[in-house]
Amino acid sequence: MTVVARPGTPDQACLTVHGPDRPGLVASIGGLVTRNQGNIVTLDQYSDDPNGGEFFQRVVFERTGLSAALPEIEADLESTLGAEGLNWRISDLSVPKRMAILASTSDHCLLDLLWRHRRGELPVTIPMVISNHTNTVDDVRSLSVPFFHVPSEPGPDKSRAEAKILALLEGNVDFVVLARYMQVLSDDFITKVGVPIINIHHSFLPAFIGAGPYRKAKERGVKLIGATSHYVTKDLDEGPIIEQDVVRVTHVDSVGDLQRRGADVERAVLSRAVLWHAEDRVIPHGNHTIVF
Repeated sequence: MTVVARPGTPDQACLTVHGPDRPGLVASIGGLVTRNQGNIVTLDQYSDDPNGGEFFQRVVFERTGLSAALPEIEADLESTLGAEGLNWRISDLSVPKRMAILASTSDHCLLDLLWRHRRGELPVTIPMVISNHTNTVDDVRSLSVPFFHVPSEPGPDKSRAEAKILALLEGNVDFVVLARYMQVLSDDFITKVGVPIINIHHSFLPAFIGAGPYRKAKERGVKLIGATSHYVTKDLDEGPIIEQDVVRVTHVDSVGDLQRRGADVERAVLSRAVLWHAEDRVIPHGNHTIVF
């Protein structure tokens, strides 16, 4: 994967484009960047079929005085690309995305994201952590990240808790990460939140669905365990996949061993998915993704 400047770099923008493929698209986009006084730093593209397929491109370019020029560039993008039925998005890489984290009692994914953020490995800001438990409050606040406790309600109706979470998120975040948040989000919440939601789960689903997946996996004698990070949709655990990984296990590994090794994979997979989303590397398309 190409390494590019991380968000926080002044005067650099990331442009993503996708839509029906046709001859001349690369030249058209390159010309647009040039006439707006931009210099292309990196460019990645993909066509799933050059004859009537879909075209995808991610361009990072530098332009002196970018923030002042963005409205003019956006107008040019709309008249040039939007008029041709292409979808586009541009972001100022000096402005990191705001990431909220939802968590429960399992803290390995939450603390890993906070640690990577503190080390400067994740180009985001974290305006808040929201949890339905309080066991991580000291760890979160020790890193100067606001912590909010929103208890889960007993029974199937989670509307009051979700309303409190939505009130905290509204206008304050660009995307949400479920760091082992063990509550099923309602369709209403997913619609109202209005920003992408990234989830992490063990790859045993659906073969080992429900409680005790590692125990069930041990009983079946699995040889691989893994994790999947995906965007959340109204279809439970069926959203577009961003990243996956696996690790081999053997008959000598106990249930505890599987859990520990599974947690390692979950941390790595989620952090990569978050990084790639924050860097605008992911283009959802139908129920899958293009990741540059």
